[in-house]
Order: sequence, then structure tokens, then C-alpha cells
Amino acid sequence: MTKWTKSGAEVDHRQSCDMTHLHKKPTSHRFQDVFVHVVLSSISVLIIVLNLLVIISVSYFRQLHTPTNILLLSLAVSDFLVGSVLLPGDIYAQTQCWFLGEVMCSLCNYVINIVLSASVGNMVLISIDRYVAICHPLHYPTRVTVTKAKLYVFLCWFCSFFCISIVFKDVLNQPSITNSCDGECVVVFSNIAFVTDLILNFIGPVIAIIFLYMRVFVVAVSQARAMRSHTAAVTHQHSVTLSKRKSELKAARTLGVIVLVFLICFCPFYCVSLAGASPYSVNVASIMYYMNSCLNPLIYALFYPWFRKAVKHIVTLQILQPGSSEVSMFK
Repeated sequence: MTKWTKSGAEVDHRQSCDMTHLHKKPTSHRFQDVFVHVVLSSISVLIIVLNLLVIISVSYFRQLHTPTNILLLSLAVSDFLVGSVLLPGDIYAQTQCWFLGEVMCSLCNYVINIVLSASVGNMVLISIDRYVAICHPLHYPTRVTVTKAKLYVFLCWFCSFFCISIVFKDVLNQPSITNSCDGECVVVFSNIAFVTDLILNFIGPVIAIIFLYMRVFVVAVSQARAMRSHTAAVTHQHSVTLSKRKSELKAARTLGVIVLVFLICFCPFYCVSLAGASPYSVNVASIMYYMNSCLNPLIYALFYPWFRKAVKHIVTLQILQPGSSEVSMFK
């Protein structure tokens, strides 16, 4: 990840740079650096392939066009961009001296932060989706529809674009403020932009996600206990409703795992970046964050039979057959 800091903070590599005479960034050939780049390249390929399978599955098979899957599709798109744009850019920045200029440095960081912000926004939407489904099940069919889910996804990406544009306003207008060492690409935020980014893309979303899933967890546990106590006495009339509630609870558990993994991978990455830690710590935290984009499809494969069936149809090229988009994914 390209390193950035707020205005007035010290950046390690700047200590070796005289602002009147910029030194060239040294290129490292140490074994551990080569190993990190190989690992990151492998993760990038996995992220692209696995999330592409998710994107094709949800987009192609008509039966998978549900509100929750629309949110998962948006998350897969942001994860795909992490693997195809963000991660290769990070590998390039670590391996080569930056020679594309200050404007491109600012633009690249601008796009990267939009993707990061959208990823966080998708997690908030998923948490809200599960909150409404579990805590307000009677209102869920009307409050969360496919059309509304698409609108929420559009608003998520638009808000990410808008918020990052505000944060990067000064950076894009004055790209020279990224100038530190020849061959380095560093973005320096003003104090106001730094605080805005911290609140909108870290503190606020994390608090919202934790609060919503705490509520979901409490309600889900109480509902699970109630269903177990009434299973023996349930009538055929209520069997459909009971089955639906079990399905919602299972979905809440699966998406809860996704959200938990996201928080475990995202929080260290953001905290290390803010603290200006050592390059080794930044690399470890970055790998953790990148792994999250790779783990999400694996979690789908572990918990969702429909995803495994969809992947089988894609890999065996059955999707090329006429009418394959209408195949049932839940039998």
C-alpha cells in the first residue's frame, strides 16, 4: 500500500531526503522483499480469479438475483479491484522507483482510496441487511428489495467517490505536496482531510458494523433458542416460516463470519498505516488486508452450496448452454 500521512507528521524515508535536493529511492533486492512480492503476486491472482467467479455467478444466474447477493456482488467487485488495481500498484511501488510523476501518484492513491472506502461501505450495507432481516423480519421483504439493494450499492459507491474527493481535494489540486524523494509516492493530507478520512472510512463504519452485529447476534441467539424449544410442537402450517427463519439465521452466521474476518484484517492495516509503523509492520498488515479479499469467496464456497454449484457450472462451461441462466441453484 502506498504510504501516506497527515500534514506535519514525520515520514521515515524523508529523514534521508534533503528537500532542496531529492535523492533517488534505493531499490532493494533482499530475499525477504522478493519473497513478499511473490506472495503478493500470488494473492493478487487468487483474488482476481475467485472474485471473478463470484461476479459471474451472481450476475449470470437469475435465481441468485437476491438483495443480499447484490450486496455480495458489490463486495466482490471491490475485492476484484483490490486484486487487479490496488495490489499490483503496491507491488510496483515497492519494487520500482516511481517515475510516473506527482499527478499520477495522486490519481492512483485517489482511485485506491475509493476502492477501500467502497469495501468498507459494502460491509456496512451487509450489516444493515442482516440487521433488518433478523431484527425486523416482517418489514424485510418491503424494506430490502433487489431494486433497493441496487440503489443502495450505487449510493455506496457514489458516497465513496464523493467522500474521497473531499479528502483528496488539496492533493489533487496541488500534487506537488506529494513530493518527498525521487522515486517515492507519498500522499500528505491536511489535518482536516486526515480527520475526515479517519471518521468516514474507519471509526464511523467500524462502530456501525460492530453495533449492528451485536444487535443481530443477541436477537439471533434468542430466536435460535426459541426455535429449538418449539421444534417438536411445530405444525405443518408454521414449518415454512420456521424453515425461512433458519435460513435467515444461517445467512446471518455466514455474513457474520465475513464481517468478523473483515474487521480482523482491516483494523490492523488502518491502525498501522495511521501510526506510521515500520515498513515490515506495514507489509504484514497489508498482506492481512489483501488476504481478506481472497478469503471472502472461500467463505462463500464453505457455507453456500449455491456458490459451489454455480462455480461448477462456470468451470465446466455449462453456462454456454441455452437457458443455463435459469438453472436452479438451490436443489
